[in-house]
Order: sequence, then C-alpha cells, then structure tokens
Amino acid sequence: MTAEQERTREALQMAIQMEIDGRECYLGASRQSSNEVGRKLLRQLADEEELHQRKLVEIYEAISRKKAWPAKALEPDRGLKLRSSFVGTCQAVGVGVKGAPADFDAIKTAIENEKKSYDFYHRQGQAAVYGTEREFYEAVVAEEREHELLLLDYYEYLADPAGWFVKAEHPSLDGG
Repeated sequence: MTAEQERTREALQMAIQMEIDGRECYLGASRQSSNEVGRKLLRQLADEEELHQRKLVEIYEAISRKKAWPAKALEPDRGLKLRSSFVGTCQAVGVGVKGAPADFDAIKTAIENEKKSYDFYHRQGQAAVYGTEREFYEAVVAEEREHELLLLDYYEYLADPAGWFVKAEHPSLDGG
C-alpha cells in the first residue's frame, strides 16, 4: 500500500469515528430534548451521521480491497429533506415551544461539532489526489454546512419562535 493510500485510510478512520461520535451526540441530545422539534431534528441528524459513517466505511473497504477511490460514493440532497422536515415540524408545533437551557447547550455543542467536521472534510478535500475523492469531500462539506445552518435555525426557533416564523415566511414591507 502506498503512503498516499495509507494517509487516505487514516483520514477515513478518523472520519468514521467523528461520524460515530456525532451520531451518539445527536441521539443523546434527542433523548434529552424538551420539545418535539428538537427530538425529531436531532434524531434525523443522527441518521445523517450514520449515513456518512456507512459511506465512509464503504470507501475505506473499497480502498483496502481495490486500492482505489470508488467512482461514486455519495449522492447528497444538500439537506433539502432535512430542511423540509424541520420547517414542517416547526409549523406543526407552532410558536408555543419553550427551549430549556439544556436544549441551547446541546445546540451549541452540535454546532461546534459540525464546524469541526466541516473543517476536517474541507482539509481532506483540499488534499485529495483523485477527483472523485475531492467530489465526495465537497459533498460532505456541503451537508455538514447545511447541518450547521439547520442547528442555527433551531436555536433561533427556540429563542424566539414568533420571530423565527416571521423570518421564515420572508415578509416584505412596502412603503405603500
């Protein structure tokens, strides 16, 4: 195995562990969330981390067997399903939600974890040798960024549900 392949395998091992840790963090936060929006969003984010983990394991095994990066490893939806589900859940719950201090702490921790993941995958993409490797990391970077944005939206929703709805509905004020 070449030095480059070994570097790639080590990076994938680190990424797999990050995704496992992220999933556990989300599952724990989901169980402790004080509201349905948080429980659902955090469970879905845990599922996303599990999906990333499975893809990373597939890539790791392919590189170990074939000694080459797989041609197509991830087909991201850029978080469209997650965003749609989040907005729908917020609409169903409405403005009567109250966030507990533990909810805000969990969101802050999750945002930091997403930023670390984003930075890690961004660095891996920049160091990528193969085009398909770079494309994979760029796709994961986009998904990690969308996770961060969803968590920021969730924070805003808990902090000021009515204000979040005003912002989400994009009202316009005309001078007339």
